[in-house]
Amino acid sequence: MRKILGLAIVALLTFSFSGVNAQNYKFGHINSQELLKAMPDRDSAEVKIRKYAESLQEQIEQLQVEFNKKYQDYLQKRATFTDAIREMKEKELTDMQQRAQEYQQVAEQDYQRYQAETMKPVIDKADEAIKKVAKANGFTYIFDTSSGVLLYFSEQSIDITPLVKKELGITK
Repeated sequence: MRKILGLAIVALLTFSFSGVNAQNYKFGHINSQELLKAMPDRDSAEVKIRKYAESLQEQIEQLQVEFNKKYQDYLQKRATFTDAIREMKEKELTDMQQRAQEYQQVAEQDYQRYQAETMKPVIDKADEAIKKVAKANGFTYIFDTSSGVLLYFSEQSIDITPLVKKELGITK
């Protein structure tokens, strides 16, 4: 009986202390996508990414033009080819088409890698500013409202976007 009573008292004290601690939490929120859009560093990163994508697209288009030329040439001369040459030309076209498709897949992967590498410093800078503002203002948690997962936040949650923009020197 004493053991049960002792556990009940310990549980009661634990819950009462955790209730006191819960009242000391300070919650904030930020829309990280909005913040990233406002960062000037993002604009220059976007320009680099766009140029890289354009160069990849040009190379893909060159491969397609080359394939189309060879295919048109094949269609025009097909009747003059022997069976062996026609088979060889068809295999050449099939191989060329496969290489173009493989190149396109590799180009997409390269684009995603380049995009991630180019945006990483911008994202890291925003993350550092968020952490600095959160620490300086005593926030326990900062929630990102841009993820679409946050179902509710009360008016007691503070929007730290203006503070982080100020930390980053963004005036707009």
